[in-house]
Order: sequence, then C-alpha cells, then structure tokens
Amino acid sequence: MKPLTDTTATVAELKSRVLAFARERDWEQFHAPKNLSMALAAEAGELMEHFLWATPEASQAVAADPVKRAKIAEELADVIIYALEFANATKLDVAASIEAKMAANAKKYPVEKSRGRSDKYTELK
Repeated sequence: MKPLTDTTATVAELKSRVLAFARERDWEQFHAPKNLSMALAAEAGELMEHFLWATPEASQAVAADPVKRAKIAEELADVIIYALEFANATKLDVAASIEAKMAANAKKYPVEKSRGRSDKYTELK
C-alpha cells in the first residue's frame, strides 16, 4: 500500500482504507451512527485536551512542539478516521456534504460582512 499525503490522497481512497481496516477486524457490527458519533466526540475531546487552559498564543506553541505535535497528529487522525467511518456507515458523501455546507456558510457569512470578524451570522450587520 502506498503512503498517503494530503496532496496524493482522495477522500474516496481514505474512506476505502478506513472501511477495509474495519472490515478486516469485523468491526462494522459496532459502527452504528450512534456509536460512531459518540466515538468522534470522545476523540475530539482528546484532541482538545492538548490545548486545555492554554492561551491562543500558547496553543500555537503547543501545536509546534515536535513531541506534542506527534500526539496531536494521532488525535487528529482518530477524529478524521471516526468521521470517515461515520460517512461510510451512513453512506454520506463527504465532499458533497462539505460543498453544501460551505455554500450555506457563504450565504450566512458574506465576505463584506464577516471578513476579520468572529461574530455569529445572526450578529452580523
């Protein structure tokens, strides 16, 4: 199996590899949307732990630290793997879902109103 990078992998290939991994272990039986969504939330929490109580500036330093960065990468991979497992289990098209959400967000957050602002769309004037 060839090594993957962001510049060489497709979403379909990632989904296929994640699915193959689960099937080899007969784990699909455990991959109900409920379980996968909960696992995804748990892994997101583990990712957040690395930055707990850090200031925004300090969080940049945490992410840049080589030792911590490796552990952060593992947690990020867990989050993405569970998200892809969820997409596989629910037959959701990840790219189409992202495209639809980005289009909706573009309407809620027009550039002329939201550029450089962190306000929620309901607060933009």
